[in-house]
Amino acid sequence: MFKSFGKSDGTQAAAPGNPAATPATEAADAVAAQALKSLNPRDKDLTDRLELKSRLHEALLERLNLSVIDKVQTDELRREVANLAQAVLAEEKRPMRTEDFKIIVDELMHEVLGYGPLEPLLEDPTVNDILVNGHDKVYVERFGVLEPTGVRFRDERHLLRIIDKIVSSIGRRVDESQPWVDARLPDGSRVNAIIRPCAIDGPSLSIRKFSKKPILLDKMQELGSLTESASNLLNGLVEARMNILISGGTGSGKTTLLNAMSRAISENERIVTIEDAAELQLQQEHVVRLETRPANPNGSGSISQRDLVRNALRMRPDRIIVGEVRGAETFDMLQAMNTGHDGSMTTVHANTARDALSRTEQMVSMIGLDLPLLAIRSQIASGINFIVQLNRLADGNRKVMSISEITGMEGETITMQDIFVFKRTGKGENGEVLGEFMPTGMRPKCAEQLAAAGVEIGPMTLAPHGQRTA
Repeated sequence: MFKSFGKSDGTQAAAPGNPAATPATEAADAVAAQALKSLNPRDKDLTDRLELKSRLHEALLERLNLSVIDKVQTDELRREVANLAQAVLAEEKRPMRTEDFKIIVDELMHEVLGYGPLEPLLEDPTVNDILVNGHDKVYVERFGVLEPTGVRFRDERHLLRIIDKIVSSIGRRVDESQPWVDARLPDGSRVNAIIRPCAIDGPSLSIRKFSKKPILLDKMQELGSLTESASNLLNGLVEARMNILISGGTGSGKTTLLNAMSRAISENERIVTIEDAAELQLQQEHVVRLETRPANPNGSGSISQRDLVRNALRMRPDRIIVGEVRGAETFDMLQAMNTGHDGSMTTVHANTARDALSRTEQMVSMIGLDLPLLAIRSQIASGINFIVQLNRLADGNRKVMSISEITGMEGETITMQDIFVFKRTGKGENGEVLGEFMPTGMRPKCAEQLAAAGVEIGPMTLAPHGQRTA
């Protein structure tokens, strides 16, 4: 079996990403054994199925030469997997319906080539987030609403193997000495994993999926996240090289909007992106992608976002895009915005545009230089031109709540004016948030700069709703 690509020396191949016998995996085995004792009869069939798949997977790994797996045609591998499954089922004298047999073969292919039980969820375009709360509790978010699934792992060791497979593919690790990790999938989907001892009830895995087809501003208009007038303004701000801060809570769509707005950047510009885990999907040709690196097992070798921002300044960038500012790198990002790198963009966690300014102040203070508050605020006011605020509402929909322009300083206060705002009007019968995204009637202070860059903003675009028929 597997003669065309089997191991020549008869030795057993290790499971891809399978952690060695460590205290963490031994503890997982002990927890799994205890869990089996407490199963109710309703779960017996599922447990039996998971045990069968585990035995088939182990038998598969004994015969599979993993070093050449990427050279084998998928159809050929599938035939061999099916033959193996048939042989094992015959040995156990266990008949199986054709439909069930096909599902088993699909699951074995997912174990070898993908991420096991997670593969169907990763392939489902309606799933936005995958949340694994232990090996037997998997939830997904669809259209902003959380729901449980029937997906489960055989035990904690199985879940640990999948986690290790994900993080090791980008050179990261997770173990007792480093029990949590940020990583990404090949398509840019964001991954966070945390294991025992920090995760009391067992390993937890969170995956924020990225759409295989990037969401553009036109699509966001269709979804009701913003209006055509606001979309035109955002495109104009990018074309005119305004510095933009995108603010919002977790899962509000900050990175999605950043990707969508980046489409307006000229192909003639050199863009440098800086991220903790690379997830931006810029479509331009001239893009240099930089990613941070955690410390090695000896505690050295880490590369922070601040290190990469400093290095980016020496790379002759036309624009610098930081996936998210979280600490001292905010100071260097502001310096870049104030020293000729116009058109730079970044995101920040905050609930309102004003909160975004406060958080930016706090992060600049992390550099430890004891800068006067007035100096920090002056840097912010001169460096950032616009703040775009997003929120995920109670009904699960993601909305642009405001587009605000920073107009300068009055004393020690940064002044802003809203150009567009979302005004809530009530709640629908099905719990949906009702409201309208509308211009305030305020003309941007930078209107002349926009005009000089060839961006025209017509008076009707910025006219309040009640004045549009005049």
